[in-house]
Amino acid sequence: MAGTTPGAPGTPGTPRVLRAMNDRAALDLLLEHGPLSRTRIGKLTGLSKPTASQLLARLEAAGLVVATGTSEGRPGPNAQLYTVNARAAHVAGLDVNGRRIVAAVADVTGRTVGEFELATPGRRADSVVRQVADALDGAVKDAGLTRADVHRLVIGTPGAFDPGTGRLRYASHLPGWHSPTLLDELAAFLPMPVEYENDVNLVAVAEQRLGAARGHEDFVLLWNEEGLGAALVINGRLHRGFTGGAGEVGFLPVPGTPLVRQVVKANSGGFQELAGAQAVPRLAKALGVDTPQQPYAKVAAELLARAADAYERDEALTELLRQYAQRLATGLASVTAVLDPGLIVLSGQAVAAGGEILRSLIQSELAELAASRPRLVVGEIDRTPVLRGALERALADTRDEVFDTSR
Repeated sequence: MAGTTPGAPGTPGTPRVLRAMNDRAALDLLLEHGPLSRTRIGKLTGLSKPTASQLLARLEAAGLVVATGTSEGRPGPNAQLYTVNARAAHVAGLDVNGRRIVAAVADVTGRTVGEFELATPGRRADSVVRQVADALDGAVKDAGLTRADVHRLVIGTPGAFDPGTGRLRYASHLPGWHSPTLLDELAAFLPMPVEYENDVNLVAVAEQRLGAARGHEDFVLLWNEEGLGAALVINGRLHRGFTGGAGEVGFLPVPGTPLVRQVVKANSGGFQELAGAQAVPRLAKALGVDTPQQPYAKVAAELLARAADAYERDEALTELLRQYAQRLATGLASVTAVLDPGLIVLSGQAVAAGGEILRSLIQSELAELAASRPRLVVGEIDRTPVLRGALERALADTRDEVFDTSR
């Protein structure tokens, strides 16, 4: 067996690797706390003052940190503060649905520096590559950058790209996204690495990094907006399943609604019919509440917000909230029986509109229907959560590359 050259780059335990570990720890602390002095970095990392000084000089020379003012309000001379160089790297994210593509660019600190929305209804199915490029270019231009400045792009879509075939599954409402050559075409057209993820999975990423699931390694996120979906996080990792379809709970057969057959062709299933956004105006009408039926997600959110506001003061609206909570709990009981999560995050426009009252009603119903008792919380990322998750996913991988000083 060939021996390992002492001190070779990447060899565990060598000074180079130990320095890189300290560098990464300091960069993570600067991301978490904001500007810090040399003394503060030393205390937080356990490094001596001379070692902390060498670390900062090294990171500054590498373009990863910059000096940013001095500390004030403390005894003694003001100390120089350092922060992560926001221009060290940039990432982009796209949130795709059947009507539009929303794009954003963030610097390496996570701050969004450019945004753009491209309307796509009625677009030709063969123009997906152009749509992606136009949306990305709009956000890049808004950030004052070029495509070449973007280190990584993460695209969030409904459904999932089958790892075996490369084709998009479970999202028949996205014209042009089902070509078996699409991923290759995008890779050839764009200069940066491109990754793809289910939109609900990206919401879970955002909630785990920044929101209601922080500190949780095992949880389920239920998304209810235009469609019902779930993200499954097990041992800190997203579980995608064999075809990428894990979490497509809208197809779940449930009591209370007729069996839906040929679910992929119908693009719907039992749980979707029972508790999707389209079920809310139908239920309201059956209870005598005057309401339009479409657009489903918008109407459902408005009805549930009204019901929460009038809870126990308006009989019909109160019953609407109670019956809808029971419907959601019915599907969640099946999810709970299989996964036994400790936490379920309720997210999406339709669920968020019902607020704490709806959450509490679902929790009570689930306690009657499920053997275990997961805690239910309302998601905290309420502005473009899919896009935020895409940026967080891109940032994690990009930081691992850019912040690695061992090479």
